[in-house]
Amino acid sequence: MRKLVIAATGASGAVYCKGILDKLAHLKGQWDEVSLLMSDNARDVWTTELGDDSYDSYPYLNFDRNDFNAPFASGSGKYDTMIIIPCSMGTLGRIAGGISNDLLTRAADVILKERRKLICVVRETPYNLVHIRNMETVTLAGGIICPATPSFYSRPQTIEQVAMTVVDRVLDLAGFDISTYRWGK
Repeated sequence: MRKLVIAATGASGAVYCKGILDKLAHLKGQWDEVSLLMSDNARDVWTTELGDDSYDSYPYLNFDRNDFNAPFASGSGKYDTMIIIPCSMGTLGRIAGGISNDLLTRAADVILKERRKLICVVRETPYNLVHIRNMETVTLAGGIICPATPSFYSRPQTIEQVAMTVVDRVLDLAGFDISTYRWGK
């Protein structure tokens, strides 16, 4: 069983965060604990893009960005996966630079130092050289960069279905057993 942190930054893409939170609710048998960490900007973006504040209605443990007493602020908390969805380039840069100025960046630092799984669903376009080098640095440190780039093999018909192609890819990367479109099947 697993313990994971879902974190959201203020980058556009609240639909991805909502999608993963919804999907994890249906995968309850595959995890022990899910902790949710959202920046203030992430909440604002969610409200702007999705038109509600339903991020407060999920049954996951919620933590404030300055709560360094959160169990995943230390390697002894034994969280095995952190997914930052969406991940702003500012957050990625702080992680790449080892700047642990809030709980989100501290948790990412802990996940990397403990050699556990960090998945950053970056949401920016186009990339500049600083973005690319920060992605390289996080990758070399053991993180996984998964750009929020949807696929269209499954012929998605709605924005939500398009977004779920990214969410399903992230859940695959995190090691969950999910039912999703598979190429060639």
